[in-house]
Amino acid sequence: MSYVLNHDDLESLLLGACFFGSGGGGTLTSARSLLAQFHAGDYYPDAQVREVSVDEATDGETVMVAYLGSPVAINGAQFPQGPVDAVIAVRERLALENRTLAYLAPPESGALGFLVACLVAAHLGLAVIDADGAGRAVPSLPQLTYAAEQINPRPAFLVSQSGLRVELDVQPSQGVNGARAHQQDVATIIDQMMRPIVSQADFKQFGGLAMWIMTPAELARALPGRGTLGRALRLGRELQAGRLRSADELVDYLARQCDMRAWPLFPQGTFVAAEVDSRNGFDLGKITIRAGERLCTVLYQNESLLAWDSSRSTPLCMAPDTISYFVEGDGDGDGQVVYSNGDLLLPDGTLNPALLQRKVTLLGLQAHPALRERGGLILDSFMQLLNTIGYLGPYVPLAGNAGAAAGSAA
Repeated sequence: MSYVLNHDDLESLLLGACFFGSGGGGTLTSARSLLAQFHAGDYYPDAQVREVSVDEATDGETVMVAYLGSPVAINGAQFPQGPVDAVIAVRERLALENRTLAYLAPPESGALGFLVACLVAAHLGLAVIDADGAGRAVPSLPQLTYAAEQINPRPAFLVSQSGLRVELDVQPSQGVNGARAHQQDVATIIDQMMRPIVSQADFKQFGGLAMWIMTPAELARALPGRGTLGRALRLGRELQAGRLRSADELVDYLARQCDMRAWPLFPQGTFVAAEVDSRNGFDLGKITIRAGERLCTVLYQNESLLAWDSSRSTPLCMAPDTISYFVEGDGDGDGQVVYSNGDLLLPDGTLNPALLQRKVTLLGLQAHPALRERGGLILDSFMQLLNTIGYLGPYVPLAGNAGAAAGSAA
């Protein structure tokens, strides 16, 4: 069922999306900087966004649109000009083939991922699909269902805020008898080519990306996880209204209203340290939480990938399962209780001291089955990424590991 979002709805959407983003998907800071300019005028003809379900998206073709790069670097953007220009490039290419672009799809669940798709749609008069390619935020393109479902990646446009346009035309190899054989590493190649590009001076660590053009039939196959924007919107409204004051209340809400199981991963504790380094379009860092004598360390590459308890020999939670923060208390009086990794930090990369006295619960949410399929492209891609940060063990599913994790902090 289609519906229309206004400015207030998008503020709610950001909060819910931030929680589901596993510490990534862009910061609330960067998303709110963009949202602050969302009003009817020269840039946005009408400050409303139409959302439609996958089944309703039958009037034309869809393309995935996003920012690619460092969440911290994106914080200063006021208009999504890079993504807008990337989508315009796609629309122009389709017009040459007498095809119509009608819809945009976000890449992932996350504050910036959802908002950019909505704002670009509002600027260009398109609609947004109520679904995304992961149900959480991901560090790289191969971890999205668009890649796993072998959607044609040609063409892919990457555009800077100042309008520098790069087109990548990565073509899968020839298969047996001349048939096209989708290479599982095509999305990996594109991602690896784009990261150095956004590191160039003209891009300043981020750019607008449009790729994976889909017909209605392909869209249904590419997006097994449906209703994710609506889910984030409803949760955001609950958070804004202050009706979820504790992690236990949030866990209960997710079970009742979203049919999702969430587990506390670690005893309720406090933030004690943070560190981050931005390079090649990624924010690489650690967040440390203390509960009694125990320390929990969250390792992230834009998104949280791994949570370790100093008293345990196996991970508390690991990607593709989601790792999210719920912070009790009202901090500076703004009532914010959900944070991305970037939102926990000051501009100099140190932990925001306003969070030091607030209680935090680390929650784990099981990823969509499409992300956890053994031998599948997405899980394999996550495991390769975990190997690069030093984890050489197997995937440990959340449901089998969370029970004992949040015991006494004594």
